[in-house]
Amino acid sequence: MTANPQAPRPPRHDPAAALLTTPFTAHTEAREVIDGVDLTGRRVVVTGGASGLGAETVRALASAGAEVTVATRRPQSAEPLVRELAGVDGAGAVRAAALDLSDLTSVDAFVRAWRGPLDILVANAGIMALPTRTLTPGGWEMQLATNHLGHFALATGLHPHLREAGAARIVVVSSGAHLNAPFDFDDPHFERRPYDPWAAYGQSKSADVLLAVGARHWADDGITANALNPGYILTNLQRHLDDETMRAFGVMDDEGNVTPLPYYKTPAQGAATSVLLAASPLLKGVTGRYFEDNQEARTVADEENPADGVAAHALDPQAADRLWEYATDALRGR
Repeated sequence: MTANPQAPRPPRHDPAAALLTTPFTAHTEAREVIDGVDLTGRRVVVTGGASGLGAETVRALASAGAEVTVATRRPQSAEPLVRELAGVDGAGAVRAAALDLSDLTSVDAFVRAWRGPLDILVANAGIMALPTRTLTPGGWEMQLATNHLGHFALATGLHPHLREAGAARIVVVSSGAHLNAPFDFDDPHFERRPYDPWAAYGQSKSADVLLAVGARHWADDGITANALNPGYILTNLQRHLDDETMRAFGVMDDEGNVTPLPYYKTPAQGAATSVLLAASPLLKGVTGRYFEDNQEARTVADEENPADGVAAHALDPQAADRLWEYATDALRGR
């Protein structure tokens, strides 16, 4: 990845906190993060890349010259984006391919069809706060299946192609919802504990951070993996929330009009951290970390009841290894 001579200087490290910092802010847009970076010849997969944060991620990476595959349940939904980017000078080729992360047959088909190296995998697709406990045909809770286990199956299936690239990156889109929901190894699918939409969502997002931590075992293959919180953004992710919940969040008025709060980001701003982790030279060789607002986040203890940062339970290498083993066994026993 070639950087413009006028691109931002290398990241600074705070000796006290040992956190990686960048010149970008919460308001930086994806196109600004990638300005001056040449991705010509790089091959990218963005799950859920047809709309919202995924589409903005695709726009930024393709505009820098990358060849991007938009992996989505309904490939036809990505056609407007494919046509849009076909008209952008210097943009890499963009195509759509079918992928349903909750269906391992679909994941297997996507993996089998892939040929050649893969430089960047952006695990962006997700579902949030399903109102009732919903299971896949294999008996997995749907949010865990889609947000984590499907992406785990995809990443491990594509591992040979990531290794072939020599310096591949995995980007895992998590959420601040992980803060109060450690992964429950005793009952991950809510078979015994009462189902709670937000606990299920948060657990799946803790699992996503642990995926990035667990992937440290691929460092010798030249593969790095990092997770992120994109922030508050209004996208299709909220499609399962009822009006009462949207009003409680303060983003819907009595007439049903949806308006973001002042601290909400635009999709282009929300995608910036994904693009930073996917393509910025500032992240070269960095792995197993969690970012928000284009900075590495501070680690917080569960008892702090924090509003931001990354929970210690999500960065625990022992939990990451245990989850890796759990997910591997789950795929074998499907």
